[in-house]
Amino acid sequence: MTAHGTDRPLPLSVDRTSPVPLYFQLAQQLEAAVEQGRLAPGALLGNEIDLAARLGLSRPTVRQAIQTLVDKGLMVRRRGVGTQVVHSQVRRPLELSSLYDDLEAAGQRPATEVLRNTTEPATAEVAAALGVAEGSEVHLVERLRSAHGEPMALLRNHLPPGLVLLRTEELEATGLYRLMRAGGITLHSARQSVGARAATVGEAGVLDEEPGAPLLTMERVTYDDTGRVVEFGSHVYRAARYAFEFQLLVRP
Repeated sequence: MTAHGTDRPLPLSVDRTSPVPLYFQLAQQLEAAVEQGRLAPGALLGNEIDLAARLGLSRPTVRQAIQTLVDKGLMVRRRGVGTQVVHSQVRRPLELSSLYDDLEAAGQRPATEVLRNTTEPATAEVAAALGVAEGSEVHLVERLRSAHGEPMALLRNHLPPGLVLLRTEELEATGLYRLMRAGGITLHSARQSVGARAATVGEAGVLDEEPGAPLLTMERVTYDDTGRVVEFGSHVYRAARYAFEFQLLVRP
């Protein structure tokens, strides 16, 4: 196991005087190496016996540390190959940005499959969010967003009719917000709520999860610089691959 781009062994150590369990110390260091890119996607961890001997740990301790990262979705055990780094978890700041831009900025190589790009009658929820009459025609865009060839999120966006021309091939090549800006829309602010729930059978099939698997949810109503509602997003994300980050400030 070597650091990314070098032939040097990855620096790992454990503190036996610490109250933190040895397996957890090792798991934290391996997770940090993945998050910082020192263990790149596709990297192999090597032999558990060799790693245990190098650190003076038992093989079950090393196996427990690695299993912690497998459970988080950062590594996978492949028969005949060994333990391999899959990817780091995407940590997304809560700000008015698109998932496509955030993934691209993180070097995650985003890809998009458009599942629906059509119009449909507005439900009561969509109508209230967009400020239109219930049953009136609105634009629906539903996309599967992936990174490193693995499903990440199922994105549903409703827009007022005639707001901007959205071609399927363009939606698969870039992010929705980029297309809206290119269409002359100035995004200004949004109201957003974040939650969690179990995956439905349909969502699980699209996201390569088991039915009932935990999903993060996000709903967002976005406004332009005139105060007009320009989109209502209702998205679900794989909890094992995704996290929202908050910055909290003390009220003076």
